[in-house]
Amino acid sequence: MRISATIITLNEEDKIRQCVESLKDVADEIVVVDSLSTDATKSICDELGVKFVEQRWLGYSEQKNLANSIASHDWILSIDADEVLSDELRKSVLEIKETDMDINTVFLFNRLNNYCGKWIRHCGLYPDRKIRIWNRNVGKWEGEIHEVIKFSTKTKEVTLTGDLLHYSFNTHEDFQKQLFKFAEMKGKEYFQKGKKNAALLKFFSPIFSFVKNYIFKLGFLDGQDGFKICLGYAQATRHKYEILRQLRINN
Repeated sequence: MRISATIITLNEEDKIRQCVESLKDVADEIVVVDSLSTDATKSICDELGVKFVEQRWLGYSEQKNLANSIASHDWILSIDADEVLSDELRKSVLEIKETDMDINTVFLFNRLNNYCGKWIRHCGLYPDRKIRIWNRNVGKWEGEIHEVIKFSTKTKEVTLTGDLLHYSFNTHEDFQKQLFKFAEMKGKEYFQKGKKNAALLKFFSPIFSFVKNYIFKLGFLDGQDGFKICLGYAQATRHKYEILRQLRINN
C-alpha cells in the first residue's frame, strides 16, 4: 500500500515544516498545492523535497481535489498544514501500509486540538474524528464550507490509534477570527438555500450551542479555556444567523 500525502497551503511558513517532517517516514510522496503564498512556504517545501504546485485559490474542495489528482498513488493521506502526526499515529499508519487494503476501507484519525498552547479534550473538540486516508478512486471532496469526502461506494471505517495533533489557534483572537469567517460563509449559504426564521434562530441557537458544548460535552472540564471556546462558538452561531437575517432584510 503506497500513500501520497496531500496538503493545501497559503502562507504557512510557521507550521509547514513540522507537518511535512511528521509525514516523512509514512508517506511515499508528499504533494503541496499552494495558493500563491507570499512568505517562505515555497522555499521550506523545496528544501524538504515535496512535490510543490502553485494554484490560484479554487475553493477548499477543488483545491484538495486538485492535490489528489496530482498525486502518484491512489491512497491519499489528507492533512492540513497546521496538523502533525503523533508518534503513535505514525506507527498505526506504518502498520496498515504493510497490508493489501480493500479500496472501500477508509481510515479515521482522532484529532486533538491545541488552543493557545493547551490541548483541549472536551467542548465537543475531541476525539474530533476525521477521515484522513482513503482511496481516491471511490471518494472526492465536496462542499465549500467544512468540506467532506463523498464516496461512490459503501465504505468500512477504521479508526487508527494515536492522535492527529492540530496546532489550530495561537491566540483567542485567531480562534474568533476563524469562527466568524466560517459563520459568515455559512450564513450566506443558508440564505442561498432559502433558510428562514433567522430572528428566532439568532436568539435560541447560541444558547443551545453554549449549553451543548459547555455542559453536555463537558467544556467546563477544560477550565477557563473551555468557557472561552464554548462562548466563542455561541457568538459565532449568533453571527451566522445575524448575517442570514440581514441578507433577508436587504433582499
